[in-house]
Amino acid sequence: MEQSEAPQAIPRTRGASPFISFIGRVIYRALGWTCTGKTPTYKKYVVIAAPHTSNWDGFFLIGAASMLNLNFSFFGKHSLFKGPLGWFLRSRGGIPLDRSRNQSFVSQAVSWFNRLDTFAIGVAPEGTRKLTAGWKTGFYYIALQARVPIVLGYIDYAKKEGGILPEVLIPTGDIDKDFEILRRLYEPLVAKHPEWKGPIVPLRRQPDGSRAGAGEDDG
Repeated sequence: MEQSEAPQAIPRTRGASPFISFIGRVIYRALGWTCTGKTPTYKKYVVIAAPHTSNWDGFFLIGAASMLNLNFSFFGKHSLFKGPLGWFLRSRGGIPLDRSRNQSFVSQAVSWFNRLDTFAIGVAPEGTRKLTAGWKTGFYYIALQARVPIVLGYIDYAKKEGGILPEVLIPTGDIDKDFEILRRLYEPLVAKHPEWKGPIVPLRRQPDGSRAGAGEDDG
């Protein structure tokens, strides 16, 4: 599971901003992009977003999330939560993470799901723009332990699409089998930098507690 810092206070899930939704529509249209998918009807869910190889990914994903009226909190690298950007990220439901701290954001997130009637959280499973040996599994174990579905957010630079895939993953506890489904759905998607798109497999921990192929996370 992912080991990270998470605040004790219950985060407020932020609604989609009409202004950002409007800007997203304008820019999507200007760049020839299409927002696809339907707004989830679940009261509780984890939403993931992939592939992630560029800062542009966040721009297209936030635009799509606003256009689809998604209401969710999300984790981000703690160093991003400074100054005006930090204020903006928190205002949109951002939760800073400090990966140098040995606390489980998985157990913290699960507690939020258990305590709230309506809650959603977004996670980028690759965790970095750089090439990785696999996907971090925190999102999977949050959904498994909280007994909530995983909504599949995506971007595809070849098709110029961003949004939500029609499939929904219900974790079974067999992570390898469930990742086969994720691999089938996400492998065809084209990243901004295809050479930085890593394999869609669970990122395992080594006996010393480190992750296979893991480097410094840059958000």
